[in-house]
Amino acid sequence: MQIGKGSLNQLPEIISVIGSIKSLLIVTDKQMVKFGYVKKLQELLTKEGFKSNVFDETIPDPTDTVVLNGIKILNKNKNDAVIGFGGGSPIDTAKAIAVLSQHSKNIQDYKPPGTFDKKSLPIIAIPTTAGTGSEVTHHSVIIDTKSNNHEKISCRGEAFVPIVSIVDYELTLSKPKRLTIDSAIDTLTHGIEAYVSKKATLFSDRMALDTIRLVTKNIYKVEKNPKDTEAREGLMLAATLGGLAFSNSSICLVHGMSRPLGSNFKVPHGLSNAMLLPTITEFSIEHAKNRYADCSRAGNFALPNDDDVTACNKLIKGLYKINKDFEVPSMENFGINQKNFEAELENMASDAEISGAPGLNPRVPSVNEMVDLYGKAWRAF
Repeated sequence: MQIGKGSLNQLPEIISVIGSIKSLLIVTDKQMVKFGYVKKLQELLTKEGFKSNVFDETIPDPTDTVVLNGIKILNKNKNDAVIGFGGGSPIDTAKAIAVLSQHSKNIQDYKPPGTFDKKSLPIIAIPTTAGTGSEVTHHSVIIDTKSNNHEKISCRGEAFVPIVSIVDYELTLSKPKRLTIDSAIDTLTHGIEAYVSKKATLFSDRMALDTIRLVTKNIYKVEKNPKDTEAREGLMLAATLGGLAFSNSSICLVHGMSRPLGSNFKVPHGLSNAMLLPTITEFSIEHAKNRYADCSRAGNFALPNDDDVTACNKLIKGLYKINKDFEVPSMENFGINQKNFEAELENMASDAEISGAPGLNPRVPSVNEMVDLYGKAWRAF
């Protein structure tokens, strides 16, 4: 991992140290090409003698079709490594290209609960948003377009872990407000869920609490001044720490319910987490009061000497306040058709249960309870 201002410039040197890479496929989106970031990256690589090609067809919710298209470009150019350059979607797409190009092309073969640990092409992750933490995780979320409900498959295993991550906050300075805020709330969700998860450890706890602290300390500063480099750096570090935290612990009910919401109604991942976080925290909080109270104090929702009950109440109020302050739309205000939403409730709840994430929540819900939670969050704020 190379962290800090200008660390992108050190990428060629890092690749040289690895020693086996000669040609790289840059997996990105058209915006990154349009604004010149990809050109800068290619110039850095070319200057040091590395060949590169560009696949810029990634989309906000990666699909198996996009991955297969990327593999065609990779094979055509005989690239021996993959760079994910952009937000979580390009990085997840790059991971999938690196793995599927060497193994099965059927995304269902990577479906949990199993993990995929076989050797694949080297993955280099360069995030340009401060949110998913995909640059340090062993996950890649890809939609199976052949399934009836376009199921989101959370591929996981050592094969999906980048060998290099460049965490340069300067790459986030031009990101728009909505993306910045939604990404930050996604990060906040990672910190909270990693800390309250049944798989939490002493190792993940420290990173999870720092994630929460850094998000709440900096999210308002970035909204006030998008060019605040200290705040941007804080959110970027939070995203990476959050990724490390939940990779060593786990995600829980918010993410379990968020993915079906995203795949069914095209709600961006960070935003779908934000829509659900207050409601699900309120549902879960009685079953892990001390843990949620720690989250509240770390995020400065509660005072250090507040008792657990007071801290928990302040956390719930604080999460609803964040959504209100940053104009996070409810599902209703986002424009989801209510009849379509109601028709999909049981399917979404069942998909969430199958993912396994709800089972790691402090309070494990039934499918019917998840249906009720979707309903409560429909117009919760």
